Amino acid sequence: MEIAGWILAVALMLVGLAGTVLPMLPGLPFLFGGMWLAAGLDQYQHVGSTTLVILGVLLAIGIALDYVAGALGAKKVGASKAAIWGSVIGSIAGVFFGIAGMLIGPFAGAAAGEFLTGRDLYQAGKVGIATWVGMVVAAIAKVGIAVMMLGVFALAWLF
Repeated sequence: MEIAGWILAVALMLVGLAGTVLPMLPGLPFLFGGMWLAAGLDQYQHVGSTTLVILGVLLAIGIALDYVAGALGAKKVGASKAAIWGSVIGSIAGVFFGIAGMLIGPFAGAAAGEFLTGRDLYQAGKVGIATWVGMVVAAIAKVGIAVMMLGVFALAWLF
């Protein structure tokens, strides 16, 4: 039975790594879950509570990036509050429409919010593109967070 647990822990970590670059997979939560399972299977001998808290903080940062990155991109180009809220709503709604929704949702939400405030189509498009760029930067940062999580886990396991 213990072998099945280790297989599951490794599988969760691999799926988690894949999920950092593939939409629709909650990569960082799977990665964290696999690490926590491995720690538990080892009776927390190598990976203890301090390491798990550090990994949890990294997880929280990664999850927050998913929802606020587009809004930060929009804010960078002087977006209205409606555009920023539109990007957040578009990000959340986009999750339910697959890859296309995750790519288009934040852009469309920010652009719609900006357009509804009375700004011209050019400014709305500019805000939409800045939102999308923010999402791309967040995706790259999530990969970096996954690598940091692996590093913290490996260091705790080795030392």
